[in-house]
Amino acid sequence: QVQVVESGGGSVRAGGSLSLSCAATGAIVTINTMGWYRQAPGKQREMVARITRDGGTNYADNAKGRFTISRDNNKDTVVLQMSSLEPDDTGIYYCYASIWVSGAFFSDYWGQGTQVTVSS
Repeated sequence: QVQVVESGGGSVRAGGSLSLSCAATGAIVTINTMGWYRQAPGKQREMVARITRDGGTNYADNAKGRFTISRDNNKDTVVLQMSSLEPDDTGIYYCYASIWVSGAFFSDYWGQGTQVTVSS
């Protein structure tokens, strides 16, 4: 059984920084894309940042220059470093991973989400 578990998050004032971490565990053969998505109150879930296994990154426009995504392929982890946070960054942040599980092929896995609140 595969699990994707986030840690980090919390409350911060505008202009502050936070770091989110995510670890995938279980019968993992390999992980393709990993990423972070955000769901703000009353809105649909949206992509914040993604990173491929070979390190290629993709950011939402409002994350460029403020957020940095990185991963450790040996540990099956992904980190989102967030700086210059704004109230609009508030929401539940979900970790995503495209994982090849032993005995199957690539499937999408999501964490349970972690709350980030930015106050003005």
